[in-house]
Amino acid sequence: MRLHVLAALMFCFGAQVAVAAPPLTDAQVRQRIIEQNIAAYQATGHPCACPYNLERNGRRCGRVSAYSRPGGAAPLCYARDVPAGMVSDWRRAH
Repeated sequence: MRLHVLAALMFCFGAQVAVAAPPLTDAQVRQRIIEQNIAAYQATGHPCACPYNLERNGRRCGRVSAYSRPGGAAPLCYARDVPAGMVSDWRRAH
């Protein structure tokens, strides 16, 4: 009976039970870092951060991507591009 009352009170007052999410794996953290990095690059108005991104006309960027061109921007596109130290820094910040 008491459990039902507690559940009803929590429902009525909008109480939320915090459920801890499992920690992200290193691969998941790397993917988040890559997604954030690409988004930051594309926010400058350039769609081709990585070879697998799409140009405005719908084609893959390939060799015209910033990743594939020497000099200038060097976006993170693949898990191998994200060093362990960057993963550690991301974990501390989040």
